[in-house]
Amino acid sequence: MSLRLDLLRHGETELGGGLRGSIDDALTDAGWQQMRAAVLDHGPWNVIVSSPLQRCARFAEELAAQLGLPVEQEADFQELHFGDWEGQSPAQLMETDAAGLGRFWEDPYAFTPPNGEPVQAFASRVLAAVERLQNAHDGKRVLLISHGGVMRLLLAHARGLPREQLLQVSVPHGGLFGLDVLADGQLMER
Repeated sequence: MSLRLDLLRHGETELGGGLRGSIDDALTDAGWQQMRAAVLDHGPWNVIVSSPLQRCARFAEELAAQLGLPVEQEADFQELHFGDWEGQSPAQLMETDAAGLGRFWEDPYAFTPPNGEPVQAFASRVLAAVERLQNAHDGKRVLLISHGGVMRLLLAHARGLPREQLLQVSVPHGGLFGLDVLADGQLMER
């Protein structure tokens, strides 16, 4: 069997662009609309799983209540923790740590932001969470509401991209993508 996994990125947040990471900011009105529009005429799902950060969890709760579905929060689907870079935009980092930002964009697995989470550790926790999802919900269709980094990672794996191309995967706010998690754990984009 396999798991049908739909990935929804949270919408625009109150603190705007930049590296949100573990900052728990809320959605803007536009962000709520982006997410509502993304799921319109999609599904049906058996369960909704969400990052516990409010930019994901509040929408998951709203949608689950509307659809009469269970909702689960999974901490391992939180965004990469950017350490000292949290809350900063790439433009700000170009002024304070241009060399580090360049190394991170070149190969995020080879450079960790100061006091941040290594991308390899991030990848391990996200992929382990997907495996747990598959074990718990095999044969079902799950909507996962999460973050750009989580979705880039899963889409890059499904597309067979080299690790250096992780940050080149485009995932807009309110973006919805479909994956199949096969019995052997392989990810296939639908």
